[in-house]
Amino acid sequence: MSNSDPKQDDIEYKIDSKKIFSGQIIDVQVDQVALPNGKRATREIVAHAQAVVIVPIDAQGNLIMVSQYRYAVNSRMLEFPAGGLDEGESPEDCAQRELREETGFASEKLINLGGFWSAPGFLTEYLNAFLALDLYDSNLEPDPDELITTCSFSFSKVKCMVNSGEIQDSKTIAALYMAINSSDFPLT
Repeated sequence: MSNSDPKQDDIEYKIDSKKIFSGQIIDVQVDQVALPNGKRATREIVAHAQAVVIVPIDAQGNLIMVSQYRYAVNSRMLEFPAGGLDEGESPEDCAQRELREETGFASEKLINLGGFWSAPGFLTEYLNAFLALDLYDSNLEPDPDELITTCSFSFSKVKCMVNSGEIQDSKTIAALYMAINSSDFPLT
C-alpha cells in the first residue's frame, strides 16, 4: 500500500472515536476530527480488511469471471474473483485461495498489478490486484454463503460489457484497467 504524502497542513487529527458496530466483515466507527483550519468534523468510517481482486485468463485467451447476486444493490453482478484476506494471510495466498474457491483454478503465474483503495472517503478496504495466467484445475469448496456461477468471456466481449454498463463492479473495472496496462497482459 502506498499513501500520497500529505502536506502537514492537510492532515486531519482524530480527537475521539466511537465504535458503533462490529460485524463479521466490517466495523463501523464515528470519529471526531480536528481540521487543518481549526474546525471540527465527524468522519464515519467502515473498517474492512485488505482484499484481493484477480484477473484470470485461461489458455484460450478468455477472461474468467464470476456472477453472483449482491444483496446490497439487489442485483446479480459480473465480477472478477475477489475476497478478503484472512488474518495472517498474504495477498498472494489470498488471491490463489479466492481463485480456487470461486473458479476452480489456480495460477502458475500470478502477477501483482499493484492496488487501490475501494472508497477512501469512508472505507478502509485496500484491494490488491493480480493477473492470473497459466491456469490449472485446483478446486476448493466455495464459502457456504456464496452462490457463484463461473463464466468466461473474450477480452473484446468484456470491454463491450464494461462500456455498455453491463459490468458495473468498480473493482472489476479498475483491475481490468490495471491488467491491460501491464506488460504481462497477453491479450489485445
